[in-house]
Amino acid sequence: MLSSFPNPVHAVIIGAGGGIGAALAARLEADPAVALVTRFTREALDLTDPASIAAATAGLASPPDLVICATGLLQGQGISPERALKDLDAKALVHSFAVNAIGPALVAQAFLPMMPRTGKTVFAALSARVGSISDNRLGGWHSYRAAKAALNQLIRTIAIEHARRWPEAVVCALHPGTVDTGLSKPFQRSATMLITPDESAAHLLGVIDGLAPPQSGRLFDWQGKEVAP
Repeated sequence: MLSSFPNPVHAVIIGAGGGIGAALAARLEADPAVALVTRFTREALDLTDPASIAAATAGLASPPDLVICATGLLQGQGISPERALKDLDAKALVHSFAVNAIGPALVAQAFLPMMPRTGKTVFAALSARVGSISDNRLGGWHSYRAAKAALNQLIRTIAIEHARRWPEAVVCALHPGTVDTGLSKPFQRSATMLITPDESAAHLLGVIDGLAPPQSGRLFDWQGKEVAP
């Protein structure tokens, strides 16, 4: 249950058609502290189209207190995780950045100005531990790693600016863990811990509820531990 927000929460979930996004939305809809959950699927909001994002904000029933960008692309649409530098493809790299970094930044650009000026608000984007530069010991997955690292930097930069006018706000990136979804399916054999979308959602909402402005701009995993840049 969300207990740290001062008023009944209007939560917005971008990517509500995915495994984690749907689980987050379901959890929030069952929370008595949440007054409204607005779901946006890929069909309703195109991360690569600023006009689509603007149209989504225009249709909101009220200002959002919590926005979660639960999106990400690791494979599909001509993209697969690179095993070596020779596998790098320019078009795939551009598309990965468009979905994993630029898209969430455009969502922040559109939604953050609408959020209340007083009281706790949270903008969170799903990132990944593999976006940590200091934690990269295996290499590979060039485009996904680089795009998530870019997202983490964008979140940090956006948080600094947003705090100047929204001092009670939190802008953060979240690592959801290795979750049993289509995104992770081909790589689950090597996972040390595999969790369900509902388990991930429950933990992520707990992390969000515990965050405060001094922690804004940082990346936290599903267990609430900060991930080094």
